Amino acid sequence: MAKVLIPLAHGFEEIEALAVVDILRRADIGVTLAGLLPGPVLSAHNISINPDTTVDAASAGTFDVIVLPGGQPGTDNLNADPRIHELLRQFASEHKLIGAICAAPIVLAASGLLKGKRVTCYPSYHDRLSGGIYENTPVVSDGTLITSQGAGTAISFALALVSRLVGRGTADRVAKAMLV
Repeated sequence: MAKVLIPLAHGFEEIEALAVVDILRRADIGVTLAGLLPGPVLSAHNISINPDTTVDAASAGTFDVIVLPGGQPGTDNLNADPRIHELLRQFASEHKLIGAICAAPIVLAASGLLKGKRVTCYPSYHDRLSGGIYENTPVVSDGTLITSQGAGTAISFALALVSRLVGRGTADRVAKAMLV
């Protein structure tokens, strides 16, 4: 079973995190939510989530994929944490799948992962991609990177992750059951 790590920082966008968790789990993909600190994480719209673990307790070696939700100030909080950049560089060096949605691709840019890669993000962040080639489309996949534009594209993003991890048939089955 594929294993996905989703780091949560205070101020994360709920739809971008939880729609992804929900859809991945519907596809029987293991998902672990990891807070930057122990205890509950407060979302951008004041919803408290209890992560499964902390970033310090999560080892890149035990996961196949890392997915960064966007939202503000969640993206800035992820970007300010050197542990997130270290995890991203580890995943990249091992050619593991990396996903980011909304503003979160700027964290990938700050980690030096976007140069020459096709990428999308929330449109107002398109000028902060440090060498990434911006595409104004809901979901962009380039090699081991999958990016998406925002809350309204979270289901498409999650289904793209499912398709990559366990196949298009499973993604289609999950989408059909959800009336997507």
